[in-house]
Formats: sequence, C-alpha cells, structure tokens
Amino acid sequence: MLKSFRRFLAIQVGAGLALVAAGVMSATAADTDVLATVNGLEITEGDLAVAAGEYGAQFGGLQGDQQRAALLSALIEIRLLSSEAEKQELDKSDDFARRMAFMRQQALHAVYIDKVVNSAVSDDDVRANYDKQVADTPAVNEVHARHILVKTKEEAEAIIKQLGEGGNFEEIAKEKSQDGAAANGGDLGYFTEGQMVPEFEKAAFALNPGEYSKEPVQTQFGFHVIKVEDKRAKQPPAFDAVKDRVRSVLVREKYIEQVSALRDTAKIEVKDPALKEVIDGIEKQRQDAAEGADGSEGEPAKAE
Repeated sequence: MLKSFRRFLAIQVGAGLALVAAGVMSATAADTDVLATVNGLEITEGDLAVAAGEYGAQFGGLQGDQQRAALLSALIEIRLLSSEAEKQELDKSDDFARRMAFMRQQALHAVYIDKVVNSAVSDDDVRANYDKQVADTPAVNEVHARHILVKTKEEAEAIIKQLGEGGNFEEIAKEKSQDGAAANGGDLGYFTEGQMVPEFEKAAFALNPGEYSKEPVQTQFGFHVIKVEDKRAKQPPAFDAVKDRVRSVLVREKYIEQVSALRDTAKIEVKDPALKEVIDGIEKQRQDAAEGADGSEGEPAKAE
C-alpha cells in the first residue's frame, strides 16, 4: 500500500549520510549552561548536544532525563580518560595525530551539512514537495470491514442464518470468530486493494456499506462472514505527520547534489581497480536513488 512514496521516503544514500542527523543536533554558541565539571573542566549543554548527535543512537531506548544522564555520564568518562591520556603524553603519538586529522574532517563534514545542506531546504520547499505528492497521488478506495472466521462452511452458514434472524454481527464475532479480531467484534479497520487475500478482498469490495456476505467466503484461513461498515476514498496523511520525513528526503537529495557537484570537479584517484569498481557502483546507486526520489510517481506516506 502506497509503495512508491514510501520507497521515496525510505531511500538510502550511503553511510556518509549518517552524519546528517548529527549535524541537525549539533550545539549552538548559546548552549553555555554548565552541567558538570571534571577536575575543573566544564561540561556544558552545548557539549551534551554534540554528544547527542554523536552517541544518541546508542541511547535511543532512553528518554528525557535518563538519556541526558547517560550522555552526561559518557562525557564525564571522556573527560577523565582524555585527561589521563594527556598525562601519559598519548596526544603526542602519530596514532593520535591521524585520529585528530580524521575527526577534524568528520566535524567539518557535519558542520557543512548543518550550515549549508540543511539550510538549503526551506519550509516552503517541504510544503511544496508534500503538495506535489498529494496532487500526483491517484485516488485509492478503501473499505472498513468486520468478519467472523470459522473452520467449516456449515458454521459460517449457521452464522449467516443467525444474522438474517436479527443477530448482532459484533456480538456473534466476539462469541464465535476464531481470529485475533474477535475481541473487537471482528473489526479489521480500513484496508485497500492488495492488503487482504484475493478471495476475501473481492467479496468485501463487492458489498455495500451495511451489507454482509450471504454466502461463506473461503480462504486459506477458513470460512468468513464479512460485513462492510464503510467505503471511502483514502485520505493522504496530514502534512504535520510527515513533514519531518519529507524534509529528511529533501536534505538527502541536496546532500547527493552537493557531493556529486564536488566529485565532478575534484581529481579523485582510487589506486585499487577492484575498490574503484565498487565505489563507482555505489556512486551510481546514489545517483539512481536521487533520480528516483523526486516523487513524480509517488504517493503521500502513511503516518505510522
């Protein structure tokens, strides 16, 4: 259901984009409130924001103060061990120099994403993209149905007879249906074509609201008696429910655009032919993903 726009929202463009999130969460110059000191060295709200960008995924199961405490504890350990490393003059080693050079490049990469790539996507861009997806989405009908599932045709026929005599569908479902929806009166909610097994779907879409199947419907699960509660045109998700996901995709597209432009003007030599072949393949995948993510064949994403 809604496969193309979901695919649009879920495109992956490589491991380098993991720092997009880190850039969004980076500290600002105003984050100067001191949270702790370690041997006189301050740890501020800004430091905590940077740590959240770098290590937030490790503490994703924690919320609120628990997550903040875990991040602060990690920063205290970093302060303690880094100070000890300086005492042992480990900061003068070649290994440290290589790590520092890499971390500087990594930090500049994150700042560039935050200050250049993210800022290139405006609120108007996000809204315009959402509106285009909604406008380009073909109409999709959906049905709200209930069912009663039993093992034999005879049982289903007896239930249909009971309904014909004025029986309450929901109460019979709670009493006799043999699947997980029984407790809710057989309620399956709304569904579109392609979500149910063909025999069930065909019977459900053939009924009008308020009608129930007058013959048992056999599927691989058993025999069903189906009642349709409502039919309607499926509505797109509200803008506020998906705007962050839309923005994320636009940022990824902008990232690919920036990287591709720089690659086109840079002199890049990969010495190992096998590695070069793999890297060229990755770059092609990125380009293909970007070209397929313009939403021209998409549908609005379902808020989940």
